[in-house]
Amino acid sequence: MTQAAEQPATHFEVVVVGGGMVGAALAALLGQAGVAVALLDARPEPLAADEVGKGLPAMRVSALTPVSQRLLEGLGAWPWMAARRVTPYRFMQVWDSEGSGEVNFSAEQAGVPRLGHIVENDVILAALERRLAELPTVSMQLGMRVTGLHESPVGREVVLEDGRRLSAPLVVACDGAHSPLREMAEIAVKAHDTGHVAVVTTVRTERGHGDVARQVFLETGPLAFLPLTVGGDERYCSIVWSTSPEEAERLTTLSREALGHELQAAFEARLGAVEVVDRALAVPLSQRHAEHYVQSGFALVGDAAHSIHPLAGQGVNLGLMDAAVLAEELLAARRRGIALGAPRMLERYSRCRRGDNAAMLALMDGFRLLFGTRHPLVTLTRNLGLSGVDRLTPIKRLLMRQAIGERGRLPASCR
Repeated sequence: MTQAAEQPATHFEVVVVGGGMVGAALAALLGQAGVAVALLDARPEPLAADEVGKGLPAMRVSALTPVSQRLLEGLGAWPWMAARRVTPYRFMQVWDSEGSGEVNFSAEQAGVPRLGHIVENDVILAALERRLAELPTVSMQLGMRVTGLHESPVGREVVLEDGRRLSAPLVVACDGAHSPLREMAEIAVKAHDTGHVAVVTTVRTERGHGDVARQVFLETGPLAFLPLTVGGDERYCSIVWSTSPEEAERLTTLSREALGHELQAAFEARLGAVEVVDRALAVPLSQRHAEHYVQSGFALVGDAAHSIHPLAGQGVNLGLMDAAVLAEELLAARRRGIALGAPRMLERYSRCRRGDNAAMLALMDGFRLLFGTRHPLVTLTRNLGLSGVDRLTPIKRLLMRQAIGERGRLPASCR
């Protein structure tokens, strides 16, 4: 812990460090209830909302579940997002390139209008920033880097790069997988390299996606074609190709034409010819889980608490659920006059979220390992498993309920 500077601190009820999608959602949930929140982020300025969701899609996208959609609807962010650009998907298709195993999911089987939406991260964040600007009790402070965290008589204080201090009963770290605040709080994290690097780009395909999210398991890792609709054109997809570091380096150095041919072949030409319309980026993939989510007056949320392989697009949904559960606990404590940094209240948040997140991390790691081997017996088993799941509607329905976020007791903001 750093030592406090000798100058008065500005006081808030909650200080949220990290103004990405999850931090912004948490601040909005609290701000809607009149909580005095400081939202800090190192970015120099907010997104240019007039430019977001126009032209080519941004390369970083999220697969939002219906549960996350309900949260964003309750925050008043969804209508603006929907007017900009969101792409619903009603079907999912998953298959193994090493055999004939395939499973297909549909919204009808899950009993929902759609399985989810593919949305550019910038669209989500811009909508939340617009909402935050409407909330008088939220102070959004950009260009602010936190250099210190320490205990104070009221709970916690953060020290900013310019020497100013902010105090609150609760400081929440939403500052990403490499969270500086988590390190300042000396919370250990279990991490392992997945051995994968994600190659991400945007493509236009010969045939339209038909509201289907597709994923094929290849020898080196999963390749996903996530549907995007641009100006009514359903021939766009966001690509996430998880592969070995060596293969990722090779793929990102190819010309767009050559990469399109590689994608078409790897995807078995299920959407016909593939045209790469943006640059390709390589993003290293690690899986992390904090050993503790909370301390007195301090909590981890989102990627600061857990980061997950993008196999099922669950990362931002887990983070939004963290925010919803923590906000519900905080508002309940506030109504009862309990300090917002009280350990017992924060432990309830930790118990609720850490187990669910750990189960999802373990599930994704299991899938990664299962589909990452070429052993003939394992290949046969997983092909039989995929085909068996496809024929067993009750099991499919259970898996789909998990995928759309309907797990356990949901906070009121997500129901």
